[in-house]
Amino acid sequence: RELPDGRIIAVKGEAGFQGKTLAPGLYFGMWFWQYSVTMEQFTIIPEGKIGLIMAKDGSEIPTGNILGQRVESDNFQDAVKFLENGGQRGRQTSYITSGSYRINTMLFQVSVTDMIRIQESMVGIVTTLDGLPIEANQIAGKLVEGHNNFQNFDNFIKAGGNRGLQPQVILAGSYNLNPWAIQLEEIPMTEIAIGYVGVVISFIGTDGNDLTGADFKHGNIVGKGSKGVWLEPLGPGKYPINKYIMKVELVPTTNLVLNWASARSEAHNLDKNLSTITVRSKDGFPFNLDVAQIIHVPTTEAPKVIARFGNMVNLVSQVLEPTIGNYFRNSAQGSDVIAFLSTRKERQESAKEHIRKVLDEYNVNAVDTLIGDIVPPESLMKTLTDRKIAEEQKVTYETQKQAQETRQGMEKETAIADMQKDIVKAQQSVEIAERTASATVKKSEGDAAGVKLAVKALGGENFTRYKITEELSKGNVKLIPDVLIGGNGGNNGGSAMDGLLGLKLMELMDPQQRKEVIPVAEIVETKPKPKKDNINP
Repeated sequence: RELPDGRIIAVKGEAGFQGKTLAPGLYFGMWFWQYSVTMEQFTIIPEGKIGLIMAKDGSEIPTGNILGQRVESDNFQDAVKFLENGGQRGRQTSYITSGSYRINTMLFQVSVTDMIRIQESMVGIVTTLDGLPIEANQIAGKLVEGHNNFQNFDNFIKAGGNRGLQPQVILAGSYNLNPWAIQLEEIPMTEIAIGYVGVVISFIGTDGNDLTGADFKHGNIVGKGSKGVWLEPLGPGKYPINKYIMKVELVPTTNLVLNWASARSEAHNLDKNLSTITVRSKDGFPFNLDVAQIIHVPTTEAPKVIARFGNMVNLVSQVLEPTIGNYFRNSAQGSDVIAFLSTRKERQESAKEHIRKVLDEYNVNAVDTLIGDIVPPESLMKTLTDRKIAEEQKVTYETQKQAQETRQGMEKETAIADMQKDIVKAQQSVEIAERTASATVKKSEGDAAGVKLAVKALGGENFTRYKITEELSKGNVKLIPDVLIGGNGGNNGGSAMDGLLGLKLMELMDPQQRKEVIPVAEIVETKPKPKKDNINP
């Protein structure tokens, strides 16, 4: 019998390649003029590999499909059963894993390929090549279960899986995936660092109900699984996010510093496009101003910020940059440069309050506003510097003048202090002299009074004799000589020669004694003449 049209494998004894194969052993009745037997090796699939099957015969694959569905055929070892059960011609969804197989190579062509391995901290994004078309207004297929991470692709098809991008991802591990049915892209897991939250923007799902209420009019915030911005952000950690169906916007929840300075930028790079603010004063001078703004986005407000602006970069460029820049430009036009410099603290507080009110409307907390370097024009700066130097010199001169005056005063006080001892001594001398004179006067008065009383008591002549005797006694004047030498030969004394001899003898004995010897003639002259004796000088 001839094979039916379109068939190349005989299953009912037709002429041609037979679907049934011969296992090892002895066979009788296989006449050489009727049968031609070709010896083929077993098909061996090594460890870590899979065998992809392409059937050369069978029924046609339905329109719209590209892979033949799985039928019972003992892992493609029973070609007859494959054809009788409706096996389809072409690439098969099923595959064979590592091992040895008795494959009819006239019906099946086997291609060996590697298993799929997903590394740690990586995630596999799946795109299926067969299945139902994706529903309208969706960018990915619906989520189906029961296919064991796409390893049983027939179950995926039977469950109504869609061809194209899949919402389900594959985590780290080894998988038997049919590359004719699945394309896999390996990407890093989404990591949310400490100090950040991840606001999820889903591009698939049903249109959920807005959970923010009527007051928020800048986009819908929906529940998990719906299309839109999810109300609950993701905390710090790693997440297997399919980047093609959802997006995670990182929002810092710690204090965030933004610098309006050309030479400085923070690690978050949100301020990389910000530069020093150039303002113009009331008197027409342009000058540069560095500003730092500290903001904080609460975790619960992060979805609203993303729903309103899309990302943090837009928040900076659409709100913070124009708000802060325009505030300081308007503030500078109301005063001259000198006044702006001198009222820096007040302007900083005013800016902080103004910016806080503005950011409250955008669900952002303004922590602080800080004015950095203020760089006036060089010409004005030189004028201010010269003026300041002159003022400082004036202060220096005044200080030196005060120092000289203080030094002069100190020297004067020192001189006065040095003279004070002499003044005190002179004053004491004067006082002593006055008291001495007073005492002398009083003593004289007392003496005079005493003299008067003595004169009255003794009489004038007797008092005179008394005072003469007293004065002579004070002068140590000897009234009676130690040796009396007489000048005549009276009975009462020796001759003049005897006196001279006696005087000489005393001089020899003691020369000093000579001074005290008074000639008797001199004494006699001072005494009244006696009546009986005649004394010659």
